[in-house]
Amino acid sequence: MLRQLFFLINVIFWTTVLGMVAIIVGLFEPRGRFIGWLTRIWSRILLWASGVRYSVSGLEKLDRQSHYIFASNHESALDIPLILGGLPFHVVSLAKKELRRIPILGWVMVIARHIFVDRFNRKRAFESLEKVKSSLTENPRSLMIFPEGTRSKDGQVHQFKKGGLAIALEVGMDVVPLAVCGTGDIVAKKSFRLNRGQVELKVGEPILPADWEKSPKSDFADHVRLQVVIMKSLWEERTRVSSEVASA
Repeated sequence: MLRQLFFLINVIFWTTVLGMVAIIVGLFEPRGRFIGWLTRIWSRILLWASGVRYSVSGLEKLDRQSHYIFASNHESALDIPLILGGLPFHVVSLAKKELRRIPILGWVMVIARHIFVDRFNRKRAFESLEKVKSSLTENPRSLMIFPEGTRSKDGQVHQFKKGGLAIALEVGMDVVPLAVCGTGDIVAKKSFRLNRGQVELKVGEPILPADWEKSPKSDFADHVRLQVVIMKSLWEERTRVSSEVASA
């Protein structure tokens, strides 16, 4: 209970403090890059406050000067700070438009140039795709998406929807598969309980959309998902073996 309270206090305090700094700085820095840096600091503070031990592997596969679409599985609320805090890039999200209305958090997301879309209006799907394409072309930055569409309840990596990954084919940005591992054991869906443990963000090899231009979008989505599944499975096997050795 004390851990949850400590974490909640830090979430409220640092979101407010860094959020206000971001709002002020954002008036003079229209591209949102400094706010992207603040977001990484905020994310690392939250990871520290949660008491979780985390690591990131595979960053050597990426060019720090490039921009990517990061496609990740989704297990818990901890996924977002793990990704934003673990990647040395200016990363924004494809967020549902309702988040824009949240005081401070929503305002910061607007200033940081996150992209808001209407996820439930199918008639506006093409319009949203054009909006994302235009935004990333005018102000290049990396994009974080969760192609499953929602958090996994059972920890499995479920089917990747092709809509979010279609952005990569349209914009021509390389897709980097991400596997968030262990976060579902720390914070379960619809739960405020924080468990102790080790989590890891595994970074896969960039996938060139040009190699998939003539393939069905569903095949592209399945391929990206497979890379995530492989990375997550390897982590689970390594964790299982380590646990057995420790208890032997």
